[in-house]
Amino acid sequence: PPPPPPPPPHPTPLELSSAASDVYKRQPLGTLDPLLKEAGFRIRYVNFGREPESRPALEKYEALIVLGGPMNSDQIDSYPNLITEVEIIREALQRDMSILGICLGAQLLAKAVGGSVSRNPSREIGWYDVDLTESGATDPVLSCFAPRQQVFQWHEDGITLPPEAVHLASSPASTVQAFRYGKHAYGFQFHLEANQPLIERWLSVPDHQGVLDEERGRINAAGILEQTRDSIGPLQELSRITFSRWIEQFEIRPRQHRLPSR
Repeated sequence: PPPPPPPPPHPTPLELSSAASDVYKRQPLGTLDPLLKEAGFRIRYVNFGREPESRPALEKYEALIVLGGPMNSDQIDSYPNLITEVEIIREALQRDMSILGICLGAQLLAKAVGGSVSRNPSREIGWYDVDLTESGATDPVLSCFAPRQQVFQWHEDGITLPPEAVHLASSPASTVQAFRYGKHAYGFQFHLEANQPLIERWLSVPDHQGVLDEERGRINAAGILEQTRDSIGPLQELSRITFSRWIEQFEIRPRQHRLPSR
């Protein structure tokens, strides 16, 4: 008999972004993108900045990745898609899907499960240390971090830990830097997916210049770029290990494959 056909590609992770202008045509997956593709996954991308009325169904997807944007999580009057994103996250939780929220995505995940988001005393823009909690040190995904780990940050809001969530990492300016809800939902305030071109873009786009001007004297774009040259290599290696562990957590249901008739 002829050999059986190769198995179909893995189910597709769904990537959501709250990108809001031409500058933010997409908040890219960065270092996550090649890891997902190498693992055999396809990616569907939904940009609410371009398609604010989108409401993707989750039946065909294995994981949900919720990325960032320039807005705050409470700006629902200007960005009603934020409500949609919270609803999609809740549905994904009901389906026990793997979920990863990054920056704004982590804040929306926190809101979806009963946490809250508010303005931090100071912005974290650039390279900062985060400290693992005891739970973080034993977490199946985040335990590859050093007890005190340098990561790239770009946010001004902070998360109040949701009920029943596991606190994984913190920093002096932002108590909840990482958390897990259940077995499969992770929220990261920091940008573990960032690579050097992405950081350079964030520091140069016009939409960010107002914030950088406000922080002049405390945050220096040239200094961040200089530090990036030394720090990006270790971050990308950490990113590879951490995201690979997250991908390995996917619980992919077996699919039935029909052999060709003779």
